Amino acid sequence: AGRIPLFLLACGSFNPITHQHMRLFELARDQMHQTGLYRVVGGIVSPVSNGYGKHGLVASKHRLAMARLALQSSDWVTVDDWESQQSDWTETVVTMRYHYRRITAQYQQRTGERKDPPTENSGKPLLKLLCGADFMETFKVSGLWRDDHIEEVVGRFGLVCVSRGTLQTDRTVHESDVLSRHRRNIFLVREWVQNEISATEVRRALRRGYSVKYLLPDSVIDYIKENNLYTQDSEMKNKEIKLRPLNKQTILQD
Repeated sequence: AGRIPLFLLACGSFNPITHQHMRLFELARDQMHQTGLYRVVGGIVSPVSNGYGKHGLVASKHRLAMARLALQSSDWVTVDDWESQQSDWTETVVTMRYHYRRITAQYQQRTGERKDPPTENSGKPLLKLLCGADFMETFKVSGLWRDDHIEEVVGRFGLVCVSRGTLQTDRTVHESDVLSRHRRNIFLVREWVQNEISATEVRRALRRGYSVKYLLPDSVIDYIKENNLYTQDSEMKNKEIKLRPLNKQTILQD
């Protein structure tokens, strides 16, 4: 009672979704509950569109299907197709705005309250971006993020970041003026049970005919086999294409 309802949004390729991706939600929910301030009421998996242009990215219809199969056992994390259905790559902050509006509208419809912006003290649902430490590292990549977008993601919404391997999330925050300025809105989650499952390594194993059992849900493995995904040919997809965020941000800056 009295805790702030909170939704966690994870954006990414999910190519394919792994146990590590799903584990992020459980770790983050525990951490946010332990603050004594929040009550996590929902999680959202939002795969990127085909326009992202990442090397080896399979079609969004497959990534959506695998994510839904993987999360069948979850009673609080769902898969949303809005971002994946966009004709072009969508900036993370734009996806956050969309879900923020949708969540707020559903709350207002249910309660009949005014359309005031949710705040930490209003009792209305909030939305924070959930990510792994490798995602936070992308803030350092020149040309990948606009400064005002980072400002909005961490300042307006907030970030819940789960540690991974040797990546030091606290150092990343320390070295960024923007992240440091909003330090109170960034929640760093320590993963004590190390889980180094990498979607990149999973794809490599699949291409080479190696077993990926226990790295992915059995239902996802079956789907991959049935649809002949992650082959030598699929890994060549987008090989000569520059990652869309780098192209798009360059155009906007020019």
